[in-house]
Amino acid sequence: MLLRILKDGRIDLSCLEEQVDAYAAAGVDGVYTNGTATEFHGQSDDAFADISTRVAQRCREHGLPFQLGATHPLPMATLDRIRLIRSLSPGAIQVVLPDWVPVDLETASRFLSRCAVVAGDVGLVLYNPPHAKTVLTPTDFIALADAVPGLVGIKCGGGDAAWYEAMRPVLESLSVFIPGHFMATGSSRGAHGSYSNMACLNPRATVAWNRQIKERPDDAMALERRIGRFMEKAISPILDSGYPGYACDKLMASVGGWADISPRLLWPHAGIPDRHKAEVRRWAEKLIPEFVEPTGTATTETPHAEH
Repeated sequence: MLLRILKDGRIDLSCLEEQVDAYAAAGVDGVYTNGTATEFHGQSDDAFADISTRVAQRCREHGLPFQLGATHPLPMATLDRIRLIRSLSPGAIQVVLPDWVPVDLETASRFLSRCAVVAGDVGLVLYNPPHAKTVLTPTDFIALADAVPGLVGIKCGGGDAAWYEAMRPVLESLSVFIPGHFMATGSSRGAHGSYSNMACLNPRATVAWNRQIKERPDDAMALERRIGRFMEKAISPILDSGYPGYACDKLMASVGGWADISPRLLWPHAGIPDRHKAEVRRWAEKLIPEFVEPTGTATTETPHAEH
């Protein structure tokens, strides 16, 4: 889920139902809240509750599976968020490890075990991206899978062939989700799915690619190579200039044209300026035209108007 931020910095919550409607129409396997792209790190407690409740309600109306993020860099706040959302009966609850200082494996296990107790019969998904303060190894994931029965999945950065070989015991016991632009390669090596950045660009095209991965893997790998070229030409220069990945997710959504989302971010962060949109769309149209709607609905307002 992505947030539509108004010029005065408030969240336009109506965007949540609109996005769930679009995701359901696209045929995605499910949706989730409060990964980095939902800007959990900038939300108030009230906003967190509103986002979780509205998404859960709309997903139930569509019969669409959903996960809710209790993500928070502070451990006690994570427990509070789990208590608040477990009654919404999500398919799973996503959490991150405490993030002010790096944690060792014993601390990670102790933290996740308490989260699992509070979550009750709702499973946990550990969000452990490459930019986390503590990035776990395959050996760490194996240990946590054994130590925390309530852990049902992980969302991580993936890796090379050696990483997948080392992750084999984890792949056999947990659902492993990888970045969306590596989905064809990851699937061929045992990954189970993706919380997909490519769905930010276009969910319908991403669903079609996922189907292609299963039915025509050679064609799917060829598309992944084109996606990689798009990321290299259009997105990597923006990342290299200092913008975070989740800002690129919102920019991609504004370019894809499937949702009314601008690149504006929650205070105190600034989004990627609108001037980058034309270049990103140009590369998308050239390299992966199936991911770009012929006419977009995205706003062209400047993301810096209120800063």
